[in-house]
Amino acid sequence: PSSVTVIKDAAGRYFASFVVQTTDDALAPTDCEVGIDLGLTHFAVLSDGTKVAAPKFLRRAAGKLKRLQQELSRKQRGSQNRRKAAVKVARAHARVADTRWDWQHKLSTAIIRDNQVVYVEDLCVAGLGRTRLAKSVHDAGWASFTGMLEYKAARHGRTFGRVDRFFPSTKMCSDCGRINDKMALNVRAWDCPCGSTHDRDVNAAKNVLAAGQADN
Repeated sequence: PSSVTVIKDAAGRYFASFVVQTTDDALAPTDCEVGIDLGLTHFAVLSDGTKVAAPKFLRRAAGKLKRLQQELSRKQRGSQNRRKAAVKVARAHARVADTRWDWQHKLSTAIIRDNQVVYVEDLCVAGLGRTRLAKSVHDAGWASFTGMLEYKAARHGRTFGRVDRFFPSTKMCSDCGRINDKMALNVRAWDCPCGSTHDRDVNAAKNVLAAGQADN
């Protein structure tokens, strides 16, 4: 390594960051291409129909985090006990973040390994983070996941692309191109006048794939 940086985080853990030179490790080519629709009910839905359930790591740990935060609030400010309680809170949050990070790494690696080309919708994560869905959006971690897909694609000789966030992937029929403007958010399946029946999320993923292919 050309340099090493040691960092201590709020949870009292030490990390050593090494700077090294690496070479790209291209994977064997494949003919598969995939579009991905990211969401909250399902973390990811692929254009081949695969659905990946949202793990919701933060919500699963909500009870423990609330209890630790309450214990922290009862400690006297500036005391040693308060500092210890703060470390416990930080460690609990770090455990959630590490579990999410590990899960996303495994999923992104599998997708890049199995597909030559990957397309995702360019979501406005910052904007969604200011809505009532902010906690769920933070728990999903879309930005970090798409970032993993992008750098792993570059490293392993794959192609990664983003589809414009204003593209009507959800409301457009992936068979005929007709747009259903009257579809409510709670509608998970719908019929198009052309005769096609769509799963809302799978249809969106198919449209993301088609839009990505059209742009390239």
